Amino acid sequence: MADFRYSLFCPLARAAEVLGNRWSVLILRELMVGPQRFSDLKRRLGGVSPSVLAERLSSMEALGLIAADALPPPAASQVYRLTDRGESARPVLLELARFGLHWLGPREPGDHFEPDWLRLSLESFAVPGPTPPYRYRIEVRAAAPFRVGFAGGPEGFHFVDDARPFDATVSAAPEQVLGLLAGLLSPDAARSAGASIEGDAAVLAALPALFQFRPESPSRARTQPQGRGTQGQGANP
Repeated sequence: MADFRYSLFCPLARAAEVLGNRWSVLILRELMVGPQRFSDLKRRLGGVSPSVLAERLSSMEALGLIAADALPPPAASQVYRLTDRGESARPVLLELARFGLHWLGPREPGDHFEPDWLRLSLESFAVPGPTPPYRYRIEVRAAAPFRVGFAGGPEGFHFVDDARPFDATVSAAPEQVLGLLAGLLSPDAARSAGASIEGDAAVLAALPALFQFRPESPSRARTQPQGRGTQGQGANP
């Protein structure tokens, strides 16, 4: 069971109990990237103490969100992975990432960043529905570089492998990559800042069309019910 309980008969209250503890959401984020050892999680979650991390993992395992698997020799170590129940939180966490964009702001000194978090960002902010039918490969320059391929098309955004050539490739620092994806940085400006970019100009210009990095994007907005709170006031539909 969760460490605390709201005296409310509501599924949202139960979800808040499961996800409301410090580090729980971020542990799920890390395991969305892939299985991780305890030492991996400790490094990637800068600031969490070993005792708190061990307690969180034990609690989340008891809730059925994660499972521990023993790796065979020569690794002979233990990794944590998402269970089916933990994986079912993926759309919730991706939506939370979109919600959190309102307060992201510039990266501050000391802020930790893992290059493979980009994969979750791509998944979170991908435009639903048809997008320009181009294939892109992105490399985030870091101590441990991360590469990912994706494409648009009639079926929408999807990840791809290296089996076929890409229409455009980008190798750049994290902030430059995000600037290009959001349409806030032009390819020419990124090249001037040291990025390596290859591809037709039209293909590169279409890159931001695959994503919605604006918190108030119209296609994400909810339509307000008509006439709410206007009963008896003759509100028009």
